[in-house]
Amino acid sequence: MVGPKRHFLPLILVSLAAFIFYTLHHSSLPLDIPESNLTSTFPNPMPTQSPNFTFLINVLAFNRLAAVSRCLRSLAAADYLGDRVHLHLHIDHFAPDNASSLDAKLRESHRILDFVDGFDWKFGEKVVHYRTANVGLQAQWLEAWWPASDHEFAFVVEDDLEVSSLYYEFVKTLIINFYYDASNYSPSIYGVSLQRPRFVPGKHGNKLQLDDQTRLFLYQLVGTWGQILFPRPWKEFRLWYDENKAKGNKPFLEGMVTTGWYKKMGERIWTPWFIKFIQSRGYFNIYTNLLHERALSVSHRDAGVNYGKTAGPDSKLLEERSLDFNILEMQPLSSLKWFDFCFREVHPGKIVTNLEELGSLLHSLQKRDSVFLVNLFGVSDAITRNLLCHFERLDIRNYILMGPPSDSLFDLARRGHPVINVDQFINSVGLYKFTSQGSSFDTMKGILAKTYVIKKCIENRYNTWVMDGSMLLTSDLLSDSGDPNNDFFVANNFELFYAKSSSSSEKLWVDGFVSKVVATTESLAGKDSPTHGRLSFVYIVTKLLEQNGARITRVDETSFGTKIGSGNVSESSLRDKKLVYWSTEMELDSIQKWLKELNLWSIDGDLSCTAVVCHKS
Repeated sequence: MVGPKRHFLPLILVSLAAFIFYTLHHSSLPLDIPESNLTSTFPNPMPTQSPNFTFLINVLAFNRLAAVSRCLRSLAAADYLGDRVHLHLHIDHFAPDNASSLDAKLRESHRILDFVDGFDWKFGEKVVHYRTANVGLQAQWLEAWWPASDHEFAFVVEDDLEVSSLYYEFVKTLIINFYYDASNYSPSIYGVSLQRPRFVPGKHGNKLQLDDQTRLFLYQLVGTWGQILFPRPWKEFRLWYDENKAKGNKPFLEGMVTTGWYKKMGERIWTPWFIKFIQSRGYFNIYTNLLHERALSVSHRDAGVNYGKTAGPDSKLLEERSLDFNILEMQPLSSLKWFDFCFREVHPGKIVTNLEELGSLLHSLQKRDSVFLVNLFGVSDAITRNLLCHFERLDIRNYILMGPPSDSLFDLARRGHPVINVDQFINSVGLYKFTSQGSSFDTMKGILAKTYVIKKCIENRYNTWVMDGSMLLTSDLLSDSGDPNNDFFVANNFELFYAKSSSSSEKLWVDGFVSKVVATTESLAGKDSPTHGRLSFVYIVTKLLEQNGARITRVDETSFGTKIGSGNVSESSLRDKKLVYWSTEMELDSIQKWLKELNLWSIDGDLSCTAVVCHKS
């Protein structure tokens, strides 16, 4: 299964310099990210002293007295370390749908109210919310909590849960380490699940398998059997939900089992909404891997909304007598693994700024595949996100996005897409002193960055495709890379280039060749140059390769790709084509209109993919 308080001083505003300093140190990522590169949706709410936060337990109950009594007794048996912890009980009202059972329902509700009224909670305030009408599980979750500050956390507990007496000490240690420690903080984390991970919602996804050494990991899926929620992401979700619900949008996410649940159960459940939000934002949840089917919270899966009849405990409760490791030992965030809805590992924060970092990135890619280098200069966020959705559909995992420093580029890195900050990358190889400015300057930087990346790819035995963001792949390119005896493949009209990793291409693509590209680029960029209009990577590199006797395949562009924007183009006309492309002068609205007509527009209003496509790793 998959599947939410108040009090404290507001966060003191810090200066911009301090914000940048903290943000720099929030990276948990394998490559060092310069402070000017890293932006955060939520700055780390670093306290000036030891963290003092509010912890609220929200118990969601309905008509199961035995379940709620078991749940509350387990919560009261936990060690709260002398902290004040508040208990809020949300009791849903029954629906008066059958007059013959009305008296029985009244008696059951009153028995539950009598029990919770008499229940002794000695750790903090106890508040009971008894509803006047039946609202269902979705409203119970969504209305349970609105954070009063950035230092308030909610532990949402459905009434058929039982928790370990160790849970609070673990959660407190984790919050201190991953929310308040700048070196371990990430704005991508929305909470902590205490349940045993046991479900992959992406259809045809990988099995949920972890090695015995993994104690903590990050996974996109929300867990309704013991979920701790962080304040800012929850507020963001509630506002997102309000907007989408008001506009009549549905949380459909094709390729997800949970979408089928929603189509069957509708607004009785809330998790498809949260899952859609998480997918659109690229957020993650912290999970435990306690081995031997153990967990800090266990669902007894009593009969109710989710189960027609009682299914019994889903896991074994971890207690002190069964501990065979230090549960409070927290690994640094930089060493934890991150997994998406398909349970594929992702690597957030890969921002390349120099050749050494590029080498590290290449070593992390799959050796069997070619690398796609995508130029994002002048490409909108929507076009980029749509391209990435098609990469997912085609199972293209080896790609690098290159562009100028921007919030959108760094957000792509936060979400797990490897990127090159071209400005810093070019500066690192000593090629920043150009005389040209404006669009020519950007073009020059892009040409030189592509040249260096291809050289590094060839050295690391990767074939390389270089493409602009102003094109969209519709099928596998690898089967059409031309004559297998040739090392290079070019398509001038849509700036497509292919370099094979071979001994002959490596001999051509040496430092001397790179220097010639630099010199030719600067020469063509001159304002008085008659060839100024040919300031193109494919044109320059092809010309120099020919001068060096390289074997090059030139593609028949009309049969390889289709240009949109004029003439008659249909889905049937794309069957034998590898890509569509368009003029860089074309407006976004026109591009979107054409791609929608061709069934190639795969993002929604949040610029997130309309489907999750799982491929076995």
